[in-house]
Amino acid sequence: MLPSLGPMLLWTAVLLFVPCVGKTVWLYLQAWPNPVFEGDALTLRCQGLKNTPLSQVKFYRDGKFLHFSKKNQTLSMGAATVQSRGQYSCSGQVMYIPQTFTQTSETAMVQVQELFPPPVLSAIPSPEPREGSLVTLRCQTKLHPLRSALRLLFSFHKDGHTLQDRGPHPELCIPGAKEGDSGLYWCEVAPEGGQVQKQSPQLEVRVQAPVSRPVLTLHHGPADPAVGDMVQLLCEAQRGSPPILYSFYLDEKIVGNHSAPCGGTTSLLFPVKSEQDAGNYSCEAENSVSRERSEPKKLSLKGSQVLSTPASNWLVPWLPASLLGLMVIAAALLIYLRSWRKAGPLPSQIPPTAPGGEQCPLYANVHHQKGKDEGVVYSVVHRTSKRSEARSAEFTVGRKFYHLCGGEMPAAQ
Repeated sequence: MLPSLGPMLLWTAVLLFVPCVGKTVWLYLQAWPNPVFEGDALTLRCQGLKNTPLSQVKFYRDGKFLHFSKKNQTLSMGAATVQSRGQYSCSGQVMYIPQTFTQTSETAMVQVQELFPPPVLSAIPSPEPREGSLVTLRCQTKLHPLRSALRLLFSFHKDGHTLQDRGPHPELCIPGAKEGDSGLYWCEVAPEGGQVQKQSPQLEVRVQAPVSRPVLTLHHGPADPAVGDMVQLLCEAQRGSPPILYSFYLDEKIVGNHSAPCGGTTSLLFPVKSEQDAGNYSCEAENSVSRERSEPKKLSLKGSQVLSTPASNWLVPWLPASLLGLMVIAAALLIYLRSWRKAGPLPSQIPPTAPGGEQCPLYANVHHQKGKDEGVVYSVVHRTSKRSEARSAEFTVGRKFYHLCGGEMPAAQ
């Protein structure tokens, strides 16, 4: 009876053991260090219950196969990154005498902490400083509080060139900024002795240079333009940070403007409509730093000088000579009249003696009106004595001068 009890007890033990295998967690996954930061050496270990030997070990991340090892229960993941985070698990064959079971661990969530955020590069006082000013580039980031004892190193770069190698200073100074200092800047940050390196977004620095005095050029035909012809004005500032706003003026009145986003030359083309388009033209260049005005250029039209020039402009030089000539003529006439009054009239001008001793009239004026004899008016001047002769002559000369001017003297009473 006793020998028959042995097999029965063995099978009873096996039956009791099998249900326990399905409920017992034989594998579990460990990840260290914990917590995990960027740059840390991440290690995964698939471990059996009470260090039970394992074989045919497989590792998974987010349900996807990651690695296989026949005997090694440890997997080195290298330097951890933010992309290393995920849900990990493992599976393997558990050897438990007298049977071998294939078991899978529960998932373990691996969170990789950010050691420091990507740096941000800023320009102080502005990414668009004026030429000659001091510009400070500042690279800013901050370590995680649990790793604040680490030391960060900073480097600065521009247009693919290194301006400052890794060092503890988070700032770079540019004294007396010039137009050549304009460009794309960025900085890089890495912990001392670590494998994490982060780069900032690029920052465009544009040094603003003042505009130079623009040059205005007038383009038209070989001769002065006439009404209906086309005239082109060209304005250019040799230097100055864009964008540049160009304005055109005619005698201080704006006639057009144009923006040059990239600088350079701008033009204004217009037809000549009238003589009012002639005058002094100038142009002005303006950017965010300064404003400059060109030298004026005069635009003359055909015949505009004669039409627009006052008569006094050509009379003034001849005015003194004309006045002098008039004075000479008046003086000569006055001398002649005085001498003629003293000497008497010329022999040919002495009126003949009328019968009865009366003289013929020296000057007679007859005004005739049709229809009536009473409308006939006579003006007679006689020669009587020497004194009255002078008066008569004076009266006659005055009457003749007034007559030549188109007037008419009243009849003698």
